[in-house]
Amino acid sequence: MIAAALVSMSAMAQVQFGLKVGFDMTNFWGDDVPHGVKPSYQVGALMEYKVTDKFAIAPEVVFASQGGKFKAVKDVLGIDLSSIGLGILDKTVTYYTNYINVPVMLKFYATPNFAIDFGPQVGFNVYSKATAGDGDDKFTDDLKDETKTVDFGLGLGATYNLTENAFVQARYTLGLTKVFEGNADCKNGNVQVAFGWKF
Repeated sequence: MIAAALVSMSAMAQVQFGLKVGFDMTNFWGDDVPHGVKPSYQVGALMEYKVTDKFAIAPEVVFASQGGKFKAVKDVLGIDLSSIGLGILDKTVTYYTNYINVPVMLKFYATPNFAIDFGPQVGFNVYSKATAGDGDDKFTDDLKDETKTVDFGLGLGATYNLTENAFVQARYTLGLTKVFEGNADCKNGNVQVAFGWKF
């Protein structure tokens, strides 16, 4: 009976693989950081396992350049940026916290082409840095040691299948864990708009 059930499920299920690329608007959120948005990007691969006509599971592996951009009015993140030679006050500082993200989306197909996506995400920090100023006055500091290795979040969005293969996607991912070491309340936020192709 179990073998018959597994064969039946395999026959019903459809598995597709795909690639996606997108435009992101990323920021930090929390009590200890001013809100500022940084334009960014993502690129990655996905698999969609369609269990029934209504439900699917879609894990992804995505490189995402995240972070935030804002004018520093104090040491908001608990990081001493004076070490890079800045008169940091009133400078525009851009933080790059880049991750390999692995979201696992649960998809509900409200129509044959439109799905609501929801699920957890774990991210692994690749590198982090901060830059401030521009031109000859531009400074950069490596923040890898100050950045936590693992980031957890929740994603909510939607996917629209333009054809059997092409799709567009919009999602917001809310970070649940602090980005940096220490007590600063600073978490990732990411608005994503992507285009993809399933094989």
